[in-house]
Amino acid sequence: MVTNARPVKRILWVDDEIDLLKPHLLFLQARGYHVDAIANGDDALELMDGAPYDLVLLDEQMPGRSGLEVLEIMRRADPHQRVVMVTKSEEDHTMTEAIGRRVDDYLVKPTSPRQVLSVVTRILEGSSIRQQRVAQDFAARFGALSQDAAHARTPTEFAEVYAELVDWQLRLRDAGEAGLLDSVHAILVDLRRDFGAMVMREYPGWVDDAPDRPRLSVDLVREFLLPRLGQDPVYFVVLDCMRLDQWKAIAPLLAEYFEIEETLHYSILPTATPYARNAIFSGLYPDQIAQRRPSWWDGSDDEGSLNSFEDELLAEQLQRLTGRDVPVHYEKIFSDRQGEQVRGRVNSAAKTPGAVIAMVFNFVDLMTHGRSESPILMEVARDEAALRDLTRSWFERSTAFDVLQQAARRGHRVILTTDHGSILCQRPSTVFARRDATSNLRYKFGQDLRAEQADTAYATRDETDLRLPSGRLGMSYLVALDDYFFVYPTKLREYQARYRNSFLHGGISPEEMIVPVVSLTPRSARALD
Repeated sequence: MVTNARPVKRILWVDDEIDLLKPHLLFLQARGYHVDAIANGDDALELMDGAPYDLVLLDEQMPGRSGLEVLEIMRRADPHQRVVMVTKSEEDHTMTEAIGRRVDDYLVKPTSPRQVLSVVTRILEGSSIRQQRVAQDFAARFGALSQDAAHARTPTEFAEVYAELVDWQLRLRDAGEAGLLDSVHAILVDLRRDFGAMVMREYPGWVDDAPDRPRLSVDLVREFLLPRLGQDPVYFVVLDCMRLDQWKAIAPLLAEYFEIEETLHYSILPTATPYARNAIFSGLYPDQIAQRRPSWWDGSDDEGSLNSFEDELLAEQLQRLTGRDVPVHYEKIFSDRQGEQVRGRVNSAAKTPGAVIAMVFNFVDLMTHGRSESPILMEVARDEAALRDLTRSWFERSTAFDVLQQAARRGHRVILTTDHGSILCQRPSTVFARRDATSNLRYKFGQDLRAEQADTAYATRDETDLRLPSGRLGMSYLVALDDYFFVYPTKLREYQARYRNSFLHGGISPEEMIVPVVSLTPRSARALD
C-alpha cells in the first residue's frame, strides 16, 4: 500500500542529565518526532556514525567531551548538521562561542517542553510552514489582485500592482511554489498589455507636464537629492539598468546598514541610457538638453557620446535648483578592478563640506547586454530569477557595496536609483526601415519606419510626443511594446536566434519603466536624529 505520510524527523538529544528531561522527550515524541537520548558525547558520536539525524540537541556542559568539543567533531564529519546548543550558562562568551561555531539556535536551561518544541519546529518545519503560509496568502489575495490588475488605469495603480506582483514572484520562488508563479506570470502578461495602452495614451501629456503625471526621471534630483543637501556629503548612486526585482534582491544586504525608504518612478522613453540617465542628471528632457548643448546631440543614440557629460549636467541642475555652485564629485565605474582607487577618491571627496558624490555603476547593464553575446552568461542568467541571483552575487562583492557600507559607517545619506530596467524579450516584431534607422532592438528612429504588426509598437511622427530633438524631415519613431524586439525582414532568422530570450531595454513595459528610487539613512545617523 502506498502512503503519502511524511518521513519522521529524527532528533538526537545529548545531555548528561537526560533522565531529568523525560517530559521534554515525551512531548516531542507525542508530536511525531523520533527522539534518541544519550548521556555523553562519545556515545552520541558513535550513534551518529550509524544513522543521520535531522537535528541534534547538544548540552554544552558534560563530563568527558564538552558540548563544544563534540560540536567541532560533528562539524568535521558533516558541516551541515543542524545543532541546537543547550547550556546552563547565561554568560555572553558561551553564547558567542556557540554562535561562532555555527549552531542553529541556543537554549538556556531550565527550558520548558514548549520552548524546545518551538525551536525544533522552527528549524525542522520552518520552511514547509512558510511555504504553506505563502501559498495560503497568495490564494487569498489572488482574486483581488487579478481585479486590481484588470482595473488599473492610472500610473499609480499600475505601479502598485506591478510592485505587488514582483513581491509575490520573490516570495513564491523562495517558497518553491513554481505552480503559483505561473499565476503571477499570467496576471503580469495581461498587465503589460494594458500598461502599454496606458503609456501610449498618456505619455505625451506626461512629458508636457500634465498635472496628474507620475514621477519621472527628470524629477529625481529635485525631489530626492535636493532636500538632503547640507554640510554633510550626500551620495547619489545610479545602478544602471536595474529592474525592481533586482533591487529587491540586493535590498536585504543594505538593510543591516541603512534604514530604507523605497519609492518608485517612471523612466522616460526610450528606456535607454542616453535618454533616461541624462534626464536624471540634467532634470531635462532630451530636446531641452539638445537646445542647451546642440554640439552634444548628433542624432545618434550612442551611449558613449551622449553620456559623457553627466557630471556637468548634474552640476548645472544643482546650480539651477539652489542658486549656488554645489561641489560634485563624479565616478563612472565599469569594473570592480579599480575598486581601491575609487574608494580612495570617494574618501577624499567626502571631506568636502556639502559635496554630492555621484556614482554610476554599469555592471548590471554590461551583464544584461553581454548575456546576448555569451552562451555561458546566457546559461548563468537564463531567466529573471537567475538574473536576480547573479545581481546579488555581484553586489555582495562589488565596489558599490563597499562604498555604501563606508557611507553608512560615516553617517552619510544615500539616494540610490536606476535609469531604467529591462525585459526578457520573447517575440520578434518585423519592422521596415531605411538604412538610416537606429540599431536598438526596442526602439528605432528613422525615415519611413513602420512595424508590420501595428500593435507591437508605439509609433509616432511627432518627436514632441517623446520630447526628442527635432529630426530630419519624414522622421518616424517606434518604441516596442510588451516583450517584442524589432527584427528586419532580411535578418529575421538571424535576429530571432540571437536575441530571443534576451534581456533588452528601450521599450514600454513595467519592467523597464517602473523602477526604484531609494533613500538610505544610516542606522547610526537615524539614532542621532
